[in-house]
Amino acid sequence: MGEDPALRDDRFREQPHARAQGNVGEDDAVEWLRRKSYRIVDRNVSNHAGEIDVVARDGEVLCFVEIKARSSDAYGPAIGAISKQKQRKIARAASLYLASHPTDLACRFDVLAMDLRDGGWRFTLVQDAFLAPLASYGGY
Repeated sequence: MGEDPALRDDRFREQPHARAQGNVGEDDAVEWLRRKSYRIVDRNVSNHAGEIDVVARDGEVLCFVEIKARSSDAYGPAIGAISKQKQRKIARAASLYLASHPTDLACRFDVLAMDLRDGGWRFTLVQDAFLAPLASYGGY
């Protein structure tokens, strides 16, 4: 797990609703991933199994990145917001993505948590954050 100092971004709090805040937060997350040498392949991938926030390459690994942002600690830190149910949905969506975008690359699931602190983001990246449940590769 790695943390970086907060990036300044007042745009998040200025947004009129949660969806707009999510878009701003995701844009900031993608920029942070690029600075960490991830190559963005796809964003906001939706299929009937679920949604993948970001598909990116980290060297020779294809990463399915879940982004979680929190503007306060009222419900705990962002890193704790990925439930087992959410993990299963992401794994199913990734399975369908791979069915239509075959690759020889190794794959993993990363989580990028963003907590707003003192007007800036605190990023926490967990690589290989969870394993895909075997059932997610069977029936959808």
